[in-house]
Amino acid sequence: MNTIALTAGALYVIVLLRAGGTFAVGWLTGAGARRSRFAERISSARFQRAERAIQRWGAPVVAVSFLTVGLQTAANFLAGSMRMPLSRYLPALFVGGAAWALIYATAGVGVLTVLGSLFAERAALGLSAVAALLLALCALVVYRRRRATLPSPDPAADEV
Repeated sequence: MNTIALTAGALYVIVLLRAGGTFAVGWLTGAGARRSRFAERISSARFQRAERAIQRWGAPVVAVSFLTVGLQTAANFLAGSMRMPLSRYLPALFVGGAAWALIYATAGVGVLTVLGSLFAERAALGLSAVAALLLALCALVVYRRRRATLPSPDPAADEV
């Protein structure tokens, strides 16, 4: 069996377990919230309208969330906490998870193959590429941290 098919199959099982588990945790959290002091807020008409909308139309959001970075967990948790019916959730999970597994298996195996051949044929170039990527990542982290600590401009101070 070829490497991409095995990788895609393994990734598919992983994503089904991870996303399904996140959905289950969301379901349990939502059930607990309905029995807590938040029950009054959750029973408002506005919240119930949102819950019905997610139950009905949330499946496409769940399926597409697998094509994004960082939205998958939130979408699966929200679908669970808002009690999306399994008859709508599972097809979205299967389709979105398959897309995710195929993308990561093909792109991931491709990147690893290129890096492997780069290191095998030109180790110095491979090390330089990895060093440049790590340096760029560190620069990004430093930039974001400095930007977060800068004081925000106060428009009211200009009016004095």
